[in-house]
Amino acid sequence: MSLRILVPVKRVIDYAVKIRIKSDRSGVETANVKMSMNPFDEIAVEEAVRLKEKGLVAEIIAVSMGNQQCQETLRSAMALGADRSIHVETDKELQPLAVAKILQSLAKTENTNLLVLGKQAIDDDCNQTGQIVAGLLGWPQGTFASKIELSDDKKSLTVKREVDVGLETLRLMLPSVITCDLRLNEPRFAKLSEIMKARKKPIVKKTPEELGVDVEPRIKILKVEEPPTRPPGVKVDSVHALFDKLVEHGFV
Repeated sequence: MSLRILVPVKRVIDYAVKIRIKSDRSGVETANVKMSMNPFDEIAVEEAVRLKEKGLVAEIIAVSMGNQQCQETLRSAMALGADRSIHVETDKELQPLAVAKILQSLAKTENTNLLVLGKQAIDDDCNQTGQIVAGLLGWPQGTFASKIELSDDKKSLTVKREVDVGLETLRLMLPSVITCDLRLNEPRFAKLSEIMKARKKPIVKKTPEELGVDVEPRIKILKVEEPPTRPPGVKVDSVHALFDKLVEHGFV
């Protein structure tokens, strides 16, 4: 079996940037803010590349959805090792169901048999897309994967996943969906030579309409607010003083 992996990559506000709320409280400020690839998606790209380096994968296809700037994220994915990219261009807000439907369509048209994606995006923290697309495709899913092993016959995957009580091991028949956890791997840094090569790799443009997907949002955000400011801490000089403070604030 020739293994072809589809890896979605999302353009998000960089993890090191302090988030600011818009003055009208309609969302998060993204103008003139540093953007980068979702860290969990970087892990997904890295895992796909490692499988290809072992000679187990024929092709890695990166896909991103959104405005024109998403092509920068796709170039980053190709610099890390993706072979080609698909940009689904839209200016509409994309919610998990719409993203999953787009991935469902692409998985079929691109004849991919493995979908590897980050377990969640750090901007909305939904943690829904992988599970939804697995349901739409009718494929088995291994979520929160901390280790992935492909069988010699390339017909199944062994996935170790983190659960509340420890580690759970699953065996999934291909085609399947994998969502990547933080401890799966440590993504590499792209080499300058690979960044230059990525400029020449193809990016195919598509639209949700071409894929037959309605991306109209089903959920409306009413208001976005910053979390309440934490009160400053108080230093105490003894255990007795600590106890008195706890009693004073009703904790004891």
